[in-house]
Amino acid sequence: MNKFQQPVVKRNNFRTVKSSPARNRGPVKKTLNPQLFVRKAQPLEETRFIAERMIKDLPVQESIIANLLRKGYISPTEIQDRTIEPILEGHDLLGLAQTGTGKTGAFLIPLAHHLVGKLPGYQVLVITPTRELAVQIEQEFRSITAGLKLFSECLIGGTDVRRDLRKLKDPYHLIIGTPGRITDMVRQGALDLRHFKTLVLDEFDRLLDMGFSKDIMQIVRGMHGRKQTILFSATEDKGQQALMQQLLKSPVEVRLKGGNERGDNIDQEIIKVPEGGSRMDLLLDLIDNPVFEKVLVFADTKRWVSRICKNLRKAGVKADEIHGNKSQHYRINALEAFRNKKIKVLVATDVAARGLDIVNVSHVINFQAPQNIDSYIHRIGRTGRAGKSGKAFTFVD
Repeated sequence: MNKFQQPVVKRNNFRTVKSSPARNRGPVKKTLNPQLFVRKAQPLEETRFIAERMIKDLPVQESIIANLLRKGYISPTEIQDRTIEPILEGHDLLGLAQTGTGKTGAFLIPLAHHLVGKLPGYQVLVITPTRELAVQIEQEFRSITAGLKLFSECLIGGTDVRRDLRKLKDPYHLIIGTPGRITDMVRQGALDLRHFKTLVLDEFDRLLDMGFSKDIMQIVRGMHGRKQTILFSATEDKGQQALMQQLLKSPVEVRLKGGNERGDNIDQEIIKVPEGGSRMDLLLDLIDNPVFEKVLVFADTKRWVSRICKNLRKAGVKADEIHGNKSQHYRINALEAFRNKKIKVLVATDVAARGLDIVNVSHVINFQAPQNIDSYIHRIGRTGRAGKSGKAFTFVD
């Protein structure tokens, strides 16, 4: 038994928080076997990919290579190395790889290459399940294409609709957005899907689930001129095969080891909540340890996220929260504070588990066990990124 499985709860005037619902045990019974959340990290050298070429050797515009080198990139990641040529050649593509492996660059680099020198005309549409991921992709596109006169726009909920309507009066090379805002712009006549030739679905497993599949298929039906479809994710839902077959034509498939794995480089353990015990006390006891430097805590609902964050603050912990009820401005500020270590703990619903690039997260803690294994993979994937090791703990009854 490791020292975190049955932590000793220290109680003093600073640590004690008055009774609140967030200090009780989790409200939802999970059906996943807790042993799915236990796994020892494998040595990094066993999974490390060594590219046979450098960034400077990629078959893309020299100006793009120069921008990548300025960003500090030296060699392509495995998913980039294996997908850039198929995308450049115009093939449909299905790419599966663990989080933190460079999937965003894998599609942006070759697509940017094709856009260089072209007038803006709504050539590429990128759809993501979350606002934060859309913003992150646009930032990456702008850094890759700096100085190349390529224009992009981000369409997401939580922002001014009137602003989007004004902005879309001018053409762009690339549009990134969430399904709801994109369909809204189409409905209002501000976005003509017939212009787009390339469709990218990032985190496609989430986009094709019951919550988004209707919007996605409506968008696809409007893209009469679509010539290329690219799907990327860390996980694949076998129940979505029929939808994927509708989207893809003779695709190149790149499935890397880890695409459906459970974090080879992440130590994963469970912490059993004693009968009558407090999850909040367990959480506070963990993050008291100095090794918990940058902690991402996941809870099932917006209400639980707010409760946990409130109790952390009462206990003197620098913490913030992100979930769907927070404005986009608030969420961006909370993420930046977490990235810059102005806060120690960020509490979130699964909105933060999809594709966000937050470096050096020391620990992921599942305050409540996720509903399914795919959610678990995405949650713990926020630590142990870019080949580094990480740790994940899951509270179970």
